[in-house]
Amino acid sequence: MKAVPKVNTEGLYLEDELVDDAFSGVVPFYAEPEPVMFDPDQAEQVTMPDEDKEDAEQEIAGYLVGVPVPAGLFHPRFDLEAWEAYQDTVQDGAQETFPDLWIEGLSQEVIEELTKRQPEEPSELDLLKQRLAESEAENKRLAEESNANQLALMELHKLVLSVVPPNQG
Repeated sequence: MKAVPKVNTEGLYLEDELVDDAFSGVVPFYAEPEPVMFDPDQAEQVTMPDEDKEDAEQEIAGYLVGVPVPAGLFHPRFDLEAWEAYQDTVQDGAQETFPDLWIEGLSQEVIEELTKRQPEEPSELDLLKQRLAESEAENKRLAEESNANQLALMELHKLVLSVVPPNQG
C-alpha cells in the first residue's frame, strides 16, 4: 500500500488516500449519492428503480493522483489540464519531458501574508523581567514620594511648634 494525493475537482489537495502499490495515473472518485429518506407523512414516495440507479451518472468529486506532491508548496494544486495534455502527447507517441503537474494553489499575496514575520510572543521570563522592572520603578517613585511627605511633615511640625508656645509647667 502507498499513500497518494486526493484532490478536488479544481485539483486542490485534500488529503492522502491509501491505494495499491501498483496505482499510477489519475483516477476520478465520485460523490456519495444522497440517501433517500422515507417520509411516513408523505402519501407518495418517489423511488428510483435499481436499473435507473445504475444508469444515473455519478458526480465526480475529485481525483486520486499517482504523481507525488513536490515539497515546498503551501496549498498544492494538481494541474488537470496539463495532465490531460501530457496524456494526449503520450498517446500520440510524442515523448516529451514530464511536465510540472503540481503548482501552487495560493496567490502570492496570500503566501506573503502567511509567511510575514509575526511578532514574537514574550516568554514567561521576559514577562517576569518586565513586571520586576515596573515594580522597581513604582517602588522608587513611592520611596521618593514618601521622603517628600516626611520632609513636608517635618516642616509642618516645625511650623506648628513655632506657632504654639511650649507649655510652661
